[in-house]
Amino acid sequence: MPSPKVSRTLPPGLERLHLAWDLLVIVLVVANLTLLLFDSLFLLPPLNDAFAAVAPALHGAYDRHVHANFIEIDLVFVAVFILDVLLGWAAAIAERRYHRWFFYPFVHWYDVLGCIPLSGFRLLRVLRIFSLLFRLQRLGLIDVRRWQLYAFYAKYYEVFFEELSDRVALRLLSNMQEQIRSGDSLSTRVIDRVVMPRKQQLIQEITSRLEEMTGSAYARNRDDTMRYVSALVGRTVAESQEIKRLRKLPMGELVARGMETSLADLACRLVHEAMEGLRSPEFKALLERLTESGFDSWVQVDKRTDRVTEQVLVDMLELTKEQIAVKQWRNRYE
Repeated sequence: MPSPKVSRTLPPGLERLHLAWDLLVIVLVVANLTLLLFDSLFLLPPLNDAFAAVAPALHGAYDRHVHANFIEIDLVFVAVFILDVLLGWAAAIAERRYHRWFFYPFVHWYDVLGCIPLSGFRLLRVLRIFSLLFRLQRLGLIDVRRWQLYAFYAKYYEVFFEELSDRVALRLLSNMQEQIRSGDSLSTRVIDRVVMPRKQQLIQEITSRLEEMTGSAYARNRDDTMRYVSALVGRTVAESQEIKRLRKLPMGELVARGMETSLADLACRLVHEAMEGLRSPEFKALLERLTESGFDSWVQVDKRTDRVTEQVLVDMLELTKEQIAVKQWRNRYE
């Protein structure tokens, strides 16, 4: 059952007029459907005879005044229903309720079909039950979402469209797999049409990310890096045979510790200066050249890499198909 796309607050006077018109249409829909049902039963000989036997005066009055003029009476209802559709359409256009002005008759198709006055289409008047329910729902007199019938309808409506969309998606993915398997050098076409026109932008993006990653990693781990360098210098000095001989000399221990401290400070300073140099234009230019060389090697395609790329794409699509094939509605309703 459709609902307005946008909820708008109307002036009190217009709101009361809207409410009165809705109530009038509800009464007319009920009266018209009742009349259609009764007149259809009136045409059945057994029921007609039973009605004449039980209430002959009422039967004669109905036959002369209602059944004989049924078409004219029905056209009065049809005229009101057509007016209701036109007023609703005009209100929808004025309130910009839908994306296009001509959407209203398609959204309220049951109201439009219910306005056909031809005898062969009178049964379509039953479709105005949807309009009746919609108006009662909008007025707050009923809540169809709590009805078991609505829950049954909503469940199988969702199941139907989920199954339908899954079939369409699986068919589409299967066609894509067939095109990849039978096509010529997909990787070459992707590189030529997608990657290469954006080569410089990609290189700059990769360079910026590498530069940012290196700088941020050093900033977060600077203390750990310096402790590691100091420990490395200390182990190197301790394992040096020259330093071991130096320690055996008078005052050699003091000199060795001084050399170790100096070498550790020097190494830490060199590492720090090297990391700070990563932000220099020279390093950025070097990194761009290295990235470009790696980029050219990466986009180089041969038959082996092309087959691998196509197989990866086919397998990815197959995994997607397996995920789509899972019936999600079973998890919701079981």
